[in-house]
Amino acid sequence: MFMNSHDNEDKIRERAAHWMPNRDDKKPIRIVTDTTDFFKVQFNDVVQIGGKAYLIRHNAKEGRFGLDDEVKQWVKRSIDLETEESKILKLVFYEKFMASVGQIEFECFRSPRKEARILDLVKDHPNFMHGFSVEDEKGNLVRILDYIYGPPLSQLVGNLTMDHREYFFEHFPSILSKFIECIDAIRFIHEHGEKHGDIRRDHIFVDRESKSYRWIDFDYNYRHRENIYGYDLFGLGNILMFLAGKGDVLLPDLKRQKPEVLESLVEDDLNIVFRNRLANIKKAYPYIPERLNRVMMHFSLGAKWYYEHTSQLLEDLQDAQRDF
Repeated sequence: MFMNSHDNEDKIRERAAHWMPNRDDKKPIRIVTDTTDFFKVQFNDVVQIGGKAYLIRHNAKEGRFGLDDEVKQWVKRSIDLETEESKILKLVFYEKFMASVGQIEFECFRSPRKEARILDLVKDHPNFMHGFSVEDEKGNLVRILDYIYGPPLSQLVGNLTMDHREYFFEHFPSILSKFIECIDAIRFIHEHGEKHGDIRRDHIFVDRESKSYRWIDFDYNYRHRENIYGYDLFGLGNILMFLAGKGDVLLPDLKRQKPEVLESLVEDDLNIVFRNRLANIKKAYPYIPERLNRVMMHFSLGAKWYYEHTSQLLEDLQDAQRDF
């Protein structure tokens, strides 16, 4: 382990130089101990924190809704210079925005300390990313994360080329089983008074080694006026509809491919959050079992009541599994 003293800076630079074969030796490798301005933490810098040193390689990129090339400057891919393992460094970044589900509004904001708490809580849980947190010299809470080798679930499903019927009967049952494990993992943190805060299809990674589905990125928190877990639950519902539909069932696609289905729709059939998506997916794919479709309809504009606890969603989905 590297010690926090100037005596070891030469050793740090020497180890870092092995990863830079084409580097100009006249320019010293910069060692960063204050990550407050994450824009200034650049490629080939070394972040020295918690008695260890991490060589910065690249910034991470956003992976949803066509933002694949949008750089996340506060999330750095790095090399642990002691173990030579790949690590993700999440530096402190604060932002706020408002989100709504139906008529319910949520104030969302980033909370490094919340993510640090959950990392401690799930350190032995197979369905979450793993890592730890440590403060830099200015008190910024940096999260050091293990790299997960594997694609996001959204990419895995999106890359499947068969038609929906074959997908639904040959692949969806096993995907549903793994996703139920993910819901149970969210139930676990809910029962400990925590919430994920940013449940999305690209925030589940499929670990190539363990084959587990694993949640990432839980630094978002939200203020709530009603159900503390409501925002998480609607996120789970959106993922379920994506998985059951082999992608979002969009109204423009129905207009081109199944106009008779589009003409049969009423407002109650639509997703409560995204009004251009179908929640009543059975209308597009009649072979979807009724029990599974009923679960998805709890996330529609026509829903008479919403899930209040993850255990309710789990119970209904486990019943629906019996149809496969």
